[in-house]
Amino acid sequence: MRRAAILVLMMSATPAVAQTGRLVAAEPVANTPAGMQAWKVRYLSRDDRTSVRELTAMVVAPREAVPTKPRPVIAWTHGTWGTAQGCAPSLSARFFETLPALDAVRRGYVVVAPDYPGLGNAGVHPYLVGTTTGRSVLDAVRAAQQVGGAAAGNRFAVWGESQGGHAALWTGQMMAADGGGLSLVGVAAGAPPTDLAANFAQASDPNAKGFLTALATESWSRYYGVPLRIGQARTPGLIRRLAQKCVTVDSAPNLGTLLGILALRQDLARVDLGRTPPWASYVAANSTSPVSRVPVMFAQTAQDPLVAPAVTRAFARRMCANRVRVRWFDLPGKDHATTAKQSAAATIEWIGERFAGTRAPSDCGRI
Repeated sequence: MRRAAILVLMMSATPAVAQTGRLVAAEPVANTPAGMQAWKVRYLSRDDRTSVRELTAMVVAPREAVPTKPRPVIAWTHGTWGTAQGCAPSLSARFFETLPALDAVRRGYVVVAPDYPGLGNAGVHPYLVGTTTGRSVLDAVRAAQQVGGAAAGNRFAVWGESQGGHAALWTGQMMAADGGGLSLVGVAAGAPPTDLAANFAQASDPNAKGFLTALATESWSRYYGVPLRIGQARTPGLIRRLAQKCVTVDSAPNLGTLLGILALRQDLARVDLGRTPPWASYVAANSTSPVSRVPVMFAQTAQDPLVAPAVTRAFARRMCANRVRVRWFDLPGKDHATTAKQSAAATIEWIGERFAGTRAPSDCGRI
């Protein structure tokens, strides 16, 4: 029944873009935090080849009477969990524990958390592929509007961390071409990869840099259909094995994984993806644009070992040069994975001001 229904949907509209954002199913989640209700949803979206795919997401809303006005929406775009199909936040028993935007639900927002293509759903995960990921976020927001009881409106903000910061910025970029029927009020990005060539080159933690390179090249090899030729003769095998691992709060890397990362450090020490074909073309195509029609907020620790703060700061200055109102939060420490958690209260406050329509503050004079 499920496959037949999808086929009917895909055959009933021309072109395929008419299917984007169509809700396929919404399954209520039994165990949720107090005062909240949630649904695991399946919806249709299209990639950068206009192929329609069925994707997954979580929708979380207050457990109270449906309001007279639609609720504002925050699209939460998660950081790297991996590139294998099982590496989806919605599959984790600790999903709510890992959601920094949870406090926003207590304040009356609907939170939409897409898994992204290929995570929790069929097909290749296009890691750091901007167009496809941005569309998947926009379509998740559309699908949430069709969930009975959520009362999700068409006004939304997007907030992401790490890979999700990249996704958030790309969602903003995609609004002009693919945002029909939606109204974006602001973009919040915690430690986002922006200039991918600089990000790959300047990551200070060689282990993290090796793992990031492995995920990107393995994903791009499958998604773009190019041979995985990089490093030494053993390198593609190491990359494929590492790409099968999930990076989540549910498990820690085992010794074999760590040894694989150490080997990759050696093999990739002199590899510069930004200058190595064919990878350089994908690095350039999926870097983010410094142009935005809405205010943008950045948050980053002073010594982030994976996304170099200097790269993010340079990108923020380019946004300022394009007259974007940019808010910048410096966070203490040198951790990467807790950026959103550390800045959650400030981010939700900033987002609330964007929904209220107040003029966005700008830190462009001090970035």
